[in-house]
Amino acid sequence: MSTPLTIPKLQMSTTEGTLAEWLVDDGAEVAEGDPIYLLETDKSAQEIEAPASGKLTQKLAAGETYPVGTEIGEIV
Repeated sequence: MSTPLTIPKLQMSTTEGTLAEWLVDDGAEVAEGDPIYLLETDKSAQEIEAPASGKLTQKLAAGETYPVGTEIGEIV
């Protein structure tokens, strides 16, 4: 079963976030709690941790801004 990775709502006013950088290579194994990408909003930058263990699949490119809820990758 896969676990989707989406742009989270970090604050009540957050409507979008910039996937600033993937911290883990596409196809790499990750453990739950590992930092996997850096998310920037208009108010902060935060490392987002893996919600599950498995193989990371990146679906969208770093450096772009996406609406909250957009699926940017998955862990299988």
